[in-house]
Amino acid sequence: MQEVFHLIAQVAKSNANVLLLGESGTGKELVANAIHYNSLRAGKPLIKVNCAALPANLVEAELFGYERGAFTGATRSKEGKFELANGGTVFLDEIGSLAMDAQGKLLRVLQEKEVERLGGTRTRKVNIRLIAASNKDLAKEVERGNFREDLFYRLNVYPIYLPPLREREADILLLADYFLEKYAREYSKDIRRISTPAIDAFMQYHWPGNVRELENCIERAVLLCEEQVIHTCHLPPTLQTARDTGTVQSQSLKEAVERFEMDLIIDALKNTRGNMRQAAKALGTTERIFGYKVKKYNINPKQYR
Repeated sequence: MQEVFHLIAQVAKSNANVLLLGESGTGKELVANAIHYNSLRAGKPLIKVNCAALPANLVEAELFGYERGAFTGATRSKEGKFELANGGTVFLDEIGSLAMDAQGKLLRVLQEKEVERLGGTRTRKVNIRLIAASNKDLAKEVERGNFREDLFYRLNVYPIYLPPLREREADILLLADYFLEKYAREYSKDIRRISTPAIDAFMQYHWPGNVRELENCIERAVLLCEEQVIHTCHLPPTLQTARDTGTVQSQSLKEAVERFEMDLIIDALKNTRGNMRQAAKALGTTERIFGYKVKKYNINPKQYR
């Protein structure tokens, strides 16, 4: 990620087109924001378009605009995204979803710096910088005939690859703590940390949804949590069992209960700085039973003082 930050800092100063590559949820839109707002175009518009969300029959009208009477329902002329972004930046997310004819028109915009509205005859000059993003391998899409080769080379001036979260293990806990602080503040909850078993579950999971999935997971946990600590029981079922994902070993009910019990005892000792009497009281049990459990799980209260 330090390399990614370096690339962002370098390219932001230029007007080069940028191609962001990586799985869904890795933060491509955040990178697009960082590039635009650290560029000389920061005071101009940043127009975002999700190509995958646009109906095929509306792509050209949305991107390039249209004149009155261009199609049924076009009762007035409308500027396209490129005209709206004049002087600024256009961010095209999921560009691999664009139809071939729209790709051809996009190539002309990049080469000639001009657009022609749907149903129009007059060309309009536009000064835009393009940041494109895709979770597909565009080079392979070119080989399959799904993406124009000339457009690919025009976009691929400055590619930035965003690694998936499973390749960034050191970042998982940092991001989890950041999102915990964010949503605890948003929902006015006094949640201070994530328990050790919950952290273990985070580290063992393969995060197919990447940072976006981690953020959603923490938000859910904050909503469910009524204590000061997030436990594994507050996590989504995929992180608690994850048998289908193959990322967490299956365990019996007895093992799961014991793990949760040990987690509670350790949290109580941390909160009372190793004071067994106060910890037992906090958990609503006797000091004798608490002492038995501490011995059973081979926990050393002194290490929490």
